[in-house]
Amino acid sequence: MLKFSRLSQYKIGRIILCFCEDITANSASKLLKINRNTINLYYNYFRELIFQRNFGANSQDSGIFELDESYFGARRVRGKRGRGAAGKTPVFGLLKRDGKVFVNVVANCSREELMPIIQGKILEGSTIHTDGWKAYDGLVLNGYDHYRVFHSNNEFARGKSHVNGIEAFWSFAKRRLAKFNGLQDENFLKHLKECEFRYNNKDEDLVKILTKLVKKQKKMLV
Repeated sequence: MLKFSRLSQYKIGRIILCFCEDITANSASKLLKINRNTINLYYNYFRELIFQRNFGANSQDSGIFELDESYFGARRVRGKRGRGAAGKTPVFGLLKRDGKVFVNVVANCSREELMPIIQGKILEGSTIHTDGWKAYDGLVLNGYDHYRVFHSNNEFARGKSHVNGIEAFWSFAKRRLAKFNGLQDENFLKHLKECEFRYNNKDEDLVKILTKLVKKQKKMLV
């Protein structure tokens, strides 16, 4: 895309700034006097770069983690309760306390689906905090120190045991994604990974990080 772009480096830089400031494509188009379709092309390009950067991060880590699942999409159908209400996309997340969050779309929230992700991201001997969901049964047998809070019993914290950190991410992600008024399945994961990127770098210079990604990609095209 950059190889054939007719925009100046200055205008591309302004688009990067608008993206990092979370300015909508429509508002950025008016602000920069650039066609909205062009802004959307660049925004989607930036999301693709972020997706490639974040999705390839497969290293394991040790420490204290919070695990949780959430559901994105249409509102729950009245009368339907519990995990997996119709029309929603299941997402699994893990957050290292004082560290970063990792999220991914899953087929379901069964033990068979979640355990390979947990073992692929968290080293044995680490401490894991979860709610009472049955998929987390057996974490101790897999070499983890496991502590739970039972939301079904109106228990949300027991000393240092809670999942408030990962739940804060869910709240942040759902607020951001709500403004898009629904996303196609093929775009949802990239937008979700953008939320992950923004959350993990909330104290960093996003413009600097994204500009570096763009320049790296541009060099690969030369």
